[in-house]
Amino acid sequence: MSGSFLLRERLIRMRKRFKLLGVLCCLSVFLLAVCGNRQMFDTTWNFNRAYLIVGDEVIEVEIDSWRDFDNSDMIQIRTPDGTTYLTHSVNIILIQD
Repeated sequence: MSGSFLLRERLIRMRKRFKLLGVLCCLSVFLLAVCGNRQMFDTTWNFNRAYLIVGDEVIEVEIDSWRDFDNSDMIQIRTPDGTTYLTHSVNIILIQD
C-alpha cells in the first residue's frame, strides 16, 4: 500500500471522530440547557432561618439545628431558645443567608 492511501484513510477516520465529537458536544450542551437552574447535587446543609406555616400564620424562626427523616417528608427545626417544630416539608422554607 502506498503512503498516500494510508494517509487518506487516516484522515477519513479522523474526520469521523471529529464529527462524533461535535455531535457529543452539541448533545451535552443541549442536556445542560434542558436542566435549567436545577441543582443536580444537593450540597447545601447549613440554614440559619426558616419560614414555617403554623395554622393560618407564617412565622420566621432562627435555626439552631434541623433534621430531616429518612423515608419521610417531615422536618424538625430547633430554635436557639429551645423550641422544637416538627412539620411537613411543604410547610417550611429553609433559608441560608
